[in-house]
Amino acid sequence: MDVMGDKATLFESGRFVQPSGRGDAVEAAEEAAEELRQRLAAEAGDVEAMSVLGAMLLRRGDLDGAEPQLRAATAAGDRAAANNLGVLLHQRGYPEEAAGWWRIAAVAGSAAAAHALGRHHRERGDEPAAEYWLRQSAEQGHALGAYALADLLEHRGDAGAEGWLRAAAERGHREAAYRLARSLDRRSAPEGPLGREFPTRGGRATGTGGSGTAGAPRPADEAEQWYRQAAARGHQRAALHLGAILEKRGELKEAGRWYLTSARHGDARAACALGFLLRDAGDSESAAVWWLRAAQEGDGNAANALGALHAERGQAQTAERWYRAAMDAGDDNGAYNLGLLCAEQGRTAQAEQWYRRAAYAGHREAANALAILLLQHGDATGAEPWFSKAAEAGSVDAAFNLGILFAGRGEEGSALRWYERAAVAGHTEAALQVGIARLRAGDDADAERYLRCAAGGGNAEAAYRLATVLDARRPPESAHELGEVVHAKTECEEWYERAATQGHRRSQVRVGMMAAARGDVVEAARWYREAAEAGSRNGAFNLGLLLAREGSEPEAAVWWTRAADAGHGRAALRLALVYARRGELAEGQRWASRAVALGPAEVGERAGRLRDALREELSA
Repeated sequence: MDVMGDKATLFESGRFVQPSGRGDAVEAAEEAAEELRQRLAAEAGDVEAMSVLGAMLLRRGDLDGAEPQLRAATAAGDRAAANNLGVLLHQRGYPEEAAGWWRIAAVAGSAAAAHALGRHHRERGDEPAAEYWLRQSAEQGHALGAYALADLLEHRGDAGAEGWLRAAAERGHREAAYRLARSLDRRSAPEGPLGREFPTRGGRATGTGGSGTAGAPRPADEAEQWYRQAAARGHQRAALHLGAILEKRGELKEAGRWYLTSARHGDARAACALGFLLRDAGDSESAAVWWLRAAQEGDGNAANALGALHAERGQAQTAERWYRAAMDAGDDNGAYNLGLLCAEQGRTAQAEQWYRRAAYAGHREAANALAILLLQHGDATGAEPWFSKAAEAGSVDAAFNLGILFAGRGEEGSALRWYERAAVAGHTEAALQVGIARLRAGDDADAERYLRCAAGGGNAEAAYRLATVLDARRPPESAHELGEVVHAKTECEEWYERAATQGHRRSQVRVGMMAAARGDVVEAARWYREAAEAGSRNGAFNLGLLLAREGSEPEAAVWWTRAADAGHGRAALRLALVYARRGELAEGQRWASRAVALGPAEVGERAGRLRDALREELSA
């Protein structure tokens, strides 16, 4: 039993000489002088000197020299000597005799001996006796006793364990501080894997969260304090967790320092996390060095990161080697990433093989990718169960894909259920589909809610549809006292503009119409032109109208021609009128006939009358 790590435990007399910090030779000379002084005093019958001398020899490993000194001091009633004699006998392989001396010292009030005796009983399975002596030690303020008692109580599931962990941590016990931090961390948020997953050559997930009551520190905040204390005392895992907390909070420089501290002491996860931090800072070369160190220590996440790095550089063979290393380390992302690599190279059979391997191991994104691959090959029956498995495991993309699959079969109810599930998880395209379904059902209020989610997530089509819902309920423009229309930008206009800036053509036309309505011809022309150049026939038609009003009928005709060629009936009618006015009757008749064919009905009726008139004119 090793109870010699704490000098205050071993040398209860308090007269242990601390290292001076000077050179080794000076320290050795001072220690030798102190030992000589204590030896002379012991030979003169000084009991305390016998105890201290025995402790010094025990610490040095001179058991033969220490034992007579400790026995003599113990016989004279020195409790520290009794405790250290127990340590010596335990090291010699006489645990029962050691326990006898620890009991004597513990009864005499030695907290260190009570701790040692408690551990002795626990090793022998006598938990009631262990708890009694450890509690005696802990209640006297002994850090090791408090920690050992907390460990015993935690093993039983006793709620009192945390209090003793806290007591040990407050007395400087670093493992207690770390375990207390972990307990608080788990309380603040469901625990997930520390570090980053690397499912798609760039995934990452770190950090902790939490909540608390007013006036008391949140568990997450208190956890950070204890991680910091343990890390400052050299605890590698505490340094790793502290780095993750700081990184999530954006304090990257300090996070990097703690990762580096832990990584230098051999923690592979810290080396991996440090690699990601360096990669994000633009230093891929240094990141690769730390990933390599972590991967060589068996960290699958780091091996995946190295594979991704080489894949990005076009070094497919090296990437494949590291992905295989990740698999050998037990990381299913390795198989998934191998599937991605093979799919990119067109090796679909091998991609399917690796996707299946990862999917059978429970990798949800691999199951989704496998289903997509099967669907692309026309195997919808084989794809459905993999989509379902991935979706049930939490894959939002798989839930959306199931919606598409059922919609394609005409099973709208099933499709909507999966779209709703994906939408609740934040899938913007799924939220759009639910919003559209609600619009069709006439539930504008619920439709608006889903469309807002999708539009807020950056979906241009959702922003457009949300704008149309808001536009439909917009009250008439208020008028100024003198009868002038007062235009104030409404929420629907803001959504139209957001969609328009994302390249949504119908929104661009709508924004152009609103600009034209308030007399801003330049802004209207800009949006119409942008929509027209992107292929919008309505944009081209409206731009033609604007140009014609400004007196640029030849240019207007160019845009109307583009719109009519795209199937815009009104543009074709306008062209027929332009050519009729120019006297180009045959061309006018051709465009009038085209307008009749394109419609709509009222346009076709007007175009038919114009066509007949032009025909009569030509035959006259």
